[in-house]
Amino acid sequence: MTSDAHRTIPRTGQRLTTLGLGCAALAGLFDAVPAAQARATVDTAWDAGVRLFDTAPFYGYTLSEHRVGEALRERPRGDFMLSSKVGRVMQPLPPRAEIGAARPRGDAWVGALPFVPRFDYGASALRRSVEDSLQRLGMCRIDIALIHDIGQATHGDDNAHHWQALVGGGFRELEAMQREGLIGAIGLGVNECAVILAALEHIALDCCLLAGRYTLLEQAALHPFLDTARQREMAVIIGGPFNSGVLAASDPAQGHFDYGRVPPEVLERVRGLARVCAAHDVALPAVALQFPLAHPAVVAVIPGARSAAEFEQIAAWWRVKLPQSLWNDLRDQGLIAPDAPVPT
Repeated sequence: MTSDAHRTIPRTGQRLTTLGLGCAALAGLFDAVPAAQARATVDTAWDAGVRLFDTAPFYGYTLSEHRVGEALRERPRGDFMLSSKVGRVMQPLPPRAEIGAARPRGDAWVGALPFVPRFDYGASALRRSVEDSLQRLGMCRIDIALIHDIGQATHGDDNAHHWQALVGGGFRELEAMQREGLIGAIGLGVNECAVILAALEHIALDCCLLAGRYTLLEQAALHPFLDTARQREMAVIIGGPFNSGVLAASDPAQGHFDYGRVPPEVLERVRGLARVCAAHDVALPAVALQFPLAHPAVVAVIPGARSAAEFEQIAAWWRVKLPQSLWNDLRDQGLIAPDAPVPT
């Protein structure tokens, strides 16, 4: 595959490069990333033909949006697609507050800016979030606005409250901003399928960004989620194709899965996938990267990279030609779903 190939969001007609760049890592996810290194990563992706960039206020507590905006605002605005997210309002740390004490438990950002997130999916908060993002990015529109991390997996018992805020006005406010031209496509950016299906009962989503749930490791999203997406002409962008890194790690046992440690059963499955790939003399990350795009509902895959060298490796994996016999063996060994579409 080539990194400048395009697919279209059916409902809006927007064209996306099938390979995008997820920009969470540029904001110091797990490890610090210097500003020059982040800029070089975006520039390298651009030079390779990538024109889809995904960021969020939450990434590095606004740091990612600052860095992505700085790297892209010099480019012709019509030449790229930019997605960002809503659902968290970023508030400045109180004066003299200790950063570690003020931030949520389990915080994974290294070198983040001095803000703390507050979940709010109400109409006024979503508008404020978009307007704040536009200022950080230095742009007048966001091409794809994604409702970030709504759902039971993130909010638990609090989800009903946040969901009511969306149904009670948040969805309609996004549609209003779409009519005004502040945002283009409307979608969800989440790690679970059920909440996207629930949202479709209230709003005609143009797209969604599903992270980690349709990968070489797991294909439970095939039915009914991806079937429904195709029927409703909702474009699917796949984030986290390496499942937080475990499918690309030189030592999977030291990698991450769903932003945490790798469970034993996942590690066993990764090693099984690696054995089949090795038998066909192909790299496991290349297989993981290319697999999701074979589904007809999927329009793009957006791996993250924290350096130019990492992105160059991703681009190389993207170009690898994979033999049909590889997919046959993965099916025969029960490592991918028997009805999962595969690249040809």
